Amino acid sequence: MLKTYPTAISLPKKLKLASAIGRFNSTTSTSSPDPTYTQSGYRRSRYQQRPASTTTTTSSTMSASDTTLPPPSSRATQTKAEKDSKSRGAGSAFFPLGYKEAAQQWWSSVTPRQAERNVLCFIPYLREATADNASTASQLSDLANADPFGHRVWRQTMVPLSGKDRALNEFSIERVGEQADDTLVMLHGYGAGLGFFYKNYEPLSRVPGWKLYSLDMLGMGNSARPPFKIHAKDQQGKIREAEAWFIDALEEWRQARKIERFTLMGHSLGGYLAVSYALKYPGRLNKLILASPAGIPEDPWAVNAAMPEPEESAYGNEFTQDQESIVNRETPEGGANTAFIQADPKDKKAVASSIKSNSSSSANKTNNNNGTNTKKDTAPPRRPIPGWVSWLWDANVSPFSIVRMTGPLGPRFVSGWTSRRFNHLPPDEKEVLHTYSYSLFRQKGSGEYVLPYLLAPGAFARSPVINRIQEVGRQIIAQSSSVGEVQKPLREAGFPIVFLYGENDWMDVAGGYAAEEKIRKRVEQALTDQTRTEEERKRENGSAKVVVIRRAGHHLYIDNPEEFNEVVRKEMEETKEWGRRMRKEGVLPPLPPVEN
Repeated sequence: MLKTYPTAISLPKKLKLASAIGRFNSTTSTSSPDPTYTQSGYRRSRYQQRPASTTTTTSSTMSASDTTLPPPSSRATQTKAEKDSKSRGAGSAFFPLGYKEAAQQWWSSVTPRQAERNVLCFIPYLREATADNASTASQLSDLANADPFGHRVWRQTMVPLSGKDRALNEFSIERVGEQADDTLVMLHGYGAGLGFFYKNYEPLSRVPGWKLYSLDMLGMGNSARPPFKIHAKDQQGKIREAEAWFIDALEEWRQARKIERFTLMGHSLGGYLAVSYALKYPGRLNKLILASPAGIPEDPWAVNAAMPEPEESAYGNEFTQDQESIVNRETPEGGANTAFIQADPKDKKAVASSIKSNSSSSANKTNNNNGTNTKKDTAPPRRPIPGWVSWLWDANVSPFSIVRMTGPLGPRFVSGWTSRRFNHLPPDEKEVLHTYSYSLFRQKGSGEYVLPYLLAPGAFARSPVINRIQEVGRQIIAQSSSVGEVQKPLREAGFPIVFLYGENDWMDVAGGYAAEEKIRKRVEQALTDQTRTEEERKRENGSAKVVVIRRAGHHLYIDNPEEFNEVVRKEMEETKEWGRRMRKEGVLPPLPPVEN
């Protein structure tokens, strides 16, 4: 079991490149595209040269005179290079980027801020609201007329927090000329960044009356990266301190933005931390949307400090799953959670349990329950966790540490993940996302060092969400009057919690269903509590549901953005309608007047 958690490792001496350079192949390099708008409002790629200096105030659309990168190779040459795997050396099947291209990207890659902006340039219709000169105002006016969903603009800001080197990178979208009665806040997963939600921003901002925020968590993405230190000695203390490192920053950001209540959506580790935020800071959420959240089910090997670390996990599928085969498959077989989708509601619990048992079994490929045969290979299999992986995990050697250690081979190492993760996307988007990923992974280590404190090897939670999910939305709130006098404490009346999973998700949908059952029982208990007043029963809003997104894996928001966005938009509309109804009945206070 994990005993100590060093947050830094000793790097080797300066990497010697002579042998690596000798193996460089002669394939042409791949340049970074600078996406721009087409007349239809969607982005296309326009290759330009790299800017001599990049600032954070650069507009999202740039002219050819602004940049200075060598012209790109032809698509035919790239295709030939991709097929010529032997020329790339050993391991080309796993790391398709050639040695020469990797070294060139390491030497001349764009800044993390510019890499992020290149991804955001693929967002249709929306434009940055920066300068107030006549030219920009004219562009925004033209865009407002072209945008079929209203006048929408985005802003990007570094929001300073208290303390040294603490700030959150914020991306926001607002509907100009409309009052924003509701707020959606989006959190990314481990080691990722807000740019990965680029296919969700425009569709989700279509809902009237909402303002959207997306944040890079502290120590990740392009947020500030202060040193990550844990001072607690016991395991539970380490968990609380590690969670607080992120959620305290989120709460401080909320106070800085003067947001009273909001809907919080988190993916993977962001979902885990969203639950932690709801428990520590009650009374701030209207709804919780957990997209393939980490840490739901319990694994005794991960929870008990006296036991060894877990020996099997499906976590390896994050690096081996081929997204193109999932998103663009032509067969109707489905994936790990297909049986759950098709099951009758009363049978979903048994089906979810069978999915979990099938995924961990290495012998049986058929399930003879009810006389049906289920192919095992439709479920992401659990694989043994190599001993060296557990050692590196507990020693806090993150995958990003390896990227930094490998120097000019770092981009090649990252291509092992990006080539599978984004291979279902158009070439231009895939290339820009690879550059963005590398720009994040190579940055100074900070929030990434939280991993072994919260999760055991294989991504099993040390404090499983399933053991505390029923208390989300049930905490005591102390309200204060305008003169600061503490009134009688009130208890939260619950709020909806939505669990989203991909059809081929390596996260176990059985954990989501088990959480749904615990939440429903807690709602029934609240409704039958004889000590509650009639007003408290009117305020009762607890609920839970599990939704499986078809043709999607763990990153369901980018695998099937159309279906994902439709589900989230529906949740946003339901939240708005519930608030309107509660204010009409006097259960909730009226909205504050619009500030001029």
